[in-house]
Amino acid sequence: MDSIVFDLDGTLWDTCPACAIAWNNVLSRNRISFRPITAEDIRAVTGKPHEECIRRVFEGLSEDQIQLLIIQTQAEDNLVISQQGGILYSGVESGLRQMSEHYPLFIVSNCQAGYIETFLKWTGFTPLFRDFECWGNTGRPKPENLKDLIKRNGLKSPIFVGDAEGDEKAAAACEIPFVFANYGFGKSTTNDAVVSSFEELTNLILGGGIKV
Repeated sequence: MDSIVFDLDGTLWDTCPACAIAWNNVLSRNRISFRPITAEDIRAVTGKPHEECIRRVFEGLSEDQIQLLIIQTQAEDNLVISQQGGILYSGVESGLRQMSEHYPLFIVSNCQAGYIETFLKWTGFTPLFRDFECWGNTGRPKPENLKDLIKRNGLKSPIFVGDAEGDEKAAAACEIPFVFANYGFGKSTTNDAVVSSFEELTNLILGGGIKV
């Protein structure tokens, strides 16, 4: 193993409460009639590309309204999260700092443009990560973004850590080991290891439990 690539939401932190505020702000600002959005609404679609999240949650609205929401919620998410932050999972800060002393760290997410930068700035983790990629930057699915990040950084034996089936599929497409964080939002049926906390992940990585 020569590197670690992380998914973001459901793996490193949870911003569902902040995103619910952001989406409700957009509804109110544009006087769109819809029920109040909750953190659970966000959590149910987290991990999918932002456009798909909007279409699923706001099913029944007109295409014009959907397009407006797709555009405005991206910016509003980043704004609200930059102000309120997210909930880091227990052990993330300590674990990332320890792992970064031994391996280069990366992020690949299905989030919008600017979201990873907001995460890095709010947490102070910018120095810990070498590179990142996301759907918002490329418009491409996670397997392609993961493959591109691996290629441009010359990674030979990376692992991917994530919390959802989409992460599992991305790792499989790139033929790299997948570590499933089952404390997150999603599910996994095929993986190389399962961890129930970030502390467990740190111990697994630093203890040499992942073989590539």
